[in-house]
Amino acid sequence: MAGKTEIKTAASAANAFHTAAATGATDAARTGATDAARTVGLTGAACAHAPGAAAPASRAANVSYAAGAPRAVGAARQAAPRTVAAASRREGLSIRDIILVAVLLAAGAVLKLTVGSLLSSMGMKPNFIIAMYCLAIILVRPTVAQSLAIGLLAGLVCQVPMLNATPLLNIPSELLGALACGLLIKVPMRIGGKLDLNPLANTFVSTLVSGGAFAFLSVYINVMSTGGDLMVALAAYVAIVLGTAAFNAALVQVLAMPLKKVLER
Repeated sequence: MAGKTEIKTAASAANAFHTAAATGATDAARTGATDAARTVGLTGAACAHAPGAAAPASRAANVSYAAGAPRAVGAARQAAPRTVAAASRREGLSIRDIILVAVLLAAGAVLKLTVGSLLSSMGMKPNFIIAMYCLAIILVRPTVAQSLAIGLLAGLVCQVPMLNATPLLNIPSELLGALACGLLIKVPMRIGGKLDLNPLANTFVSTLVSGGAFAFLSVYINVMSTGGDLMVALAAYVAIVLGTAAFNAALVQVLAMPLKKVLER
């Protein structure tokens, strides 16, 4: 009789546990039902000598343990937060970029003093400083603000007495030229997916902007102040500005292709 009583009690406890779990009972009720099932299961296992009692009591204990709380290992895995490494974004020009800009501006100044002076004696007036800062912007691909900074540096370099006949005019003109170049580098100009004509078109337009601004300021200061004709004076600059733009565009296009490969740009 004792074995049958224990069997009935174990079955009742297991049914109470499943009923509490199914009806959304509170954690306290589930815990009490689980403890009761485990206690009765152990008691039934102790009375294993009673006829027909061992197997039912063992099954009741197994049911109570199988229906228990989830494994702590699985819970720990679910609770572990996932971390994603965010790629660091480059801000500002690198040391390598700054050195490249400085070298190109210095090369432009040297070329303007040597080759530029020689070509000027033949009636041509190329401005290698414009070509070099356009090449620097095309290679470095800075932001618009950084392009303005490069243009300001170029304008300050042009203030060297041997490089400029009219002081201070190159500062606004090179700022405008660098601004145009910094905006145009974002415009795709590839032909067939391989030949990039952006250096050619970009430098041509930027030189026109810079040379046009310089010509307008120079004519306004030197001609309008003396009562001269503005349009006639500007017409005299047209051939010079167009020739300089064509020369700079061809030079930068030729230099940009090998330099991009060497610098991996």
